[in-house]
Amino acid sequence: MSLLSAHHLWWLLALLLIALEVALPGYFLLWIGIGAGATGALAWLMPGMSLLMQAIAFAVLAFLACAIYAWMLRPKLRRTESTGERLNRRGAQMVGQRYVLVAPIVNGRGKARVGDGEWLVTGPDLPLGATVEVVKVEGNTLQVRAAA
Repeated sequence: MSLLSAHHLWWLLALLLIALEVALPGYFLLWIGIGAGATGALAWLMPGMSLLMQAIAFAVLAFLACAIYAWMLRPKLRRTESTGERLNRRGAQMVGQRYVLVAPIVNGRGKARVGDGEWLVTGPDLPLGATVEVVKVEGNTLQVRAAA
């Protein structure tokens, strides 16, 4: 018996493809690598499989792995990305949020309580304690309007 059986070669191919995915991310090689790993498992469970049958199994399993990603996982990942795209931009997360003024807006400038701090705000003149809604963020300044 040789040192490397057919299933070992499929597993090595799977590791190589997954390593390439780590080096060149894009989600594509990962799924082909999963297909190669599954082919290795199939070759291990059925040691008499011919090379042609293994190649066909690899093509089918790689296609199925890519299809599962495209039809089931990709939409979920896109939803996660669309909600998390503002993760590291705190100001963008504030759009639509409501805060209370801790300094009245006079001549278009004031301050609002945000968490345990205060942010500069611009908008229409409003009294101290008014509730405002953030409509836009420019740098460290929130553009607000009176909350309805």
